[in-house]
Amino acid sequence: MEPGLLSGLGLLTWVYRPGLVDRVVAACGRDEQRIRLLPARLVVVYFVLALALFSPAPYLEVMRHLVEGLRGQGLLGEWHIPAKSSLFRARQRLGSEPLRVLFATTVRPMGTEATPGCFWRGLRLLAVDGTCWDVADSPANEAAFGRPGIGPGHDKSSFPQERMACLIEVGTHLVLDAEPASCRTGEVTLASRLPRSCQSGELVLADREFLGVRLWRAFTDSGADLLWRVPANRILPVERQLRDGFWLSRIHAHTDPAHRDQVTVRVVAYQLHGTSREGENYRLVTTSLLDARRYPARQLAALYQERWEAETVFAELKTHQRGARIVLTSKTPYGILQQIWAHLLVHHALRELTVRTAATRDLDPDLISFTETLRSARRSVTLTPGSFSP
Repeated sequence: MEPGLLSGLGLLTWVYRPGLVDRVVAACGRDEQRIRLLPARLVVVYFVLALALFSPAPYLEVMRHLVEGLRGQGLLGEWHIPAKSSLFRARQRLGSEPLRVLFATTVRPMGTEATPGCFWRGLRLLAVDGTCWDVADSPANEAAFGRPGIGPGHDKSSFPQERMACLIEVGTHLVLDAEPASCRTGEVTLASRLPRSCQSGELVLADREFLGVRLWRAFTDSGADLLWRVPANRILPVERQLRDGFWLSRIHAHTDPAHRDQVTVRVVAYQLHGTSREGENYRLVTTSLLDARRYPARQLAALYQERWEAETVFAELKTHQRGARIVLTSKTPYGILQQIWAHLLVHHALRELTVRTAATRDLDPDLISFTETLRSARRSVTLTPGSFSP
C-alpha cells in the first residue's frame, strides 16, 4: 500500500475527513451541546468504524487500537479509555443515521475507462444482488428483522436476519448503494429502491429472480441499460428474428394476463461448456442494445458472468472483513443498522485504497489482495498518529 495515502487515524480519516464527519453528524442532529468524554465526531464515529475494521475484536481492544498511535506520540495526555458502558451509551446517542448519510455523501463510482473490467463498449458495468446478515438473537431484533424458516417445516433459523440489496460497480467492487431491511422484505422490493443511483451510460447486470416488468421499468427509467438472466419457466415468444440468430421478444407482468403493458427485449440464448454447469441453458434479455455489430451476442453472454463479482464483494464484506460465521452483536435494531453501515463504509474505504493503489501501478484492482489491504488498513490505524486529540 502507499503509506503517503494514510494520515490521521490511518485509512479512516484519509477517506472520511474529520471536517466532513463533523458536518454529517451536525446535519443529523447528533452534534454535542456540551463537551462529553466521548463527543460524537471525536471518538464515536471513528470508534464505530473501527469496530467494523477490527471485527470481531471486543470494544476495549478496538478502542486501544484506535488510540495506540496517539499514545505513542504522547498526544493522549491524561485522557483514559472510557468504560465499556460509556462506549455503549455513546453508540446509542449516535444512532445509525449519521453513518447512512456519510455513506450516501461519500460513495461514488471510481472506475475509469482504463480500469480493467469496469467498462464494456462505453458502458459502466454495475450489478444488482442481495445478501443476508445474521444478527444477535434478541426480541427486539426478531421483531424488527424477522427470523427465516428452514426447509418445508416450521423450524426457524438460529438467528434473526437482516436482508440487504446492493448496487455494485463490477470492476472496482465498490458498493454504490445499499438498501437494508427485514428478511420479511423480498430482494426485488429492496432492489426497486436502487435505481436512484443509476444513470445513462451504465449497464446493470442481474440474476433471474430480479426479472419483472415493474423493476425493469424502474431501472430503465433511470437511463441505464440492462442485461438480466431469464427464469427457466419464462416463455419468450419470437416477435422478430435477428440476423445473429437471436430474437426480439416481449415480457409482461404475471398480473397482466392481457399483455396490456409489455416491454420489448432482445433475447440471447446459449449454453455453457467447459464448466461445472456443462450444457445448462442460459437466456438473457437486454434493453436497447439491439445493434448486433456494436453489441455482439457472444460478448453479452460472456459479459453476464461478471455478475458473479457481486458474490466476491459479499465474501469480502462478510467473510474477510466481518469474519466468517460472525453474528452482528447489537441487541437493538438501531445498533444492527449502525453496524451494517459501518461495515459498508469500511469496505468502501478499503476498495478506494485498492483502486487508487492499482491505478498508480497500472494494475487490475482484482490483482490486489483484499485481505492484505485489510491488514494494511488495520496497521495504519494502530500505528499512525491521529489528526485530533481527545
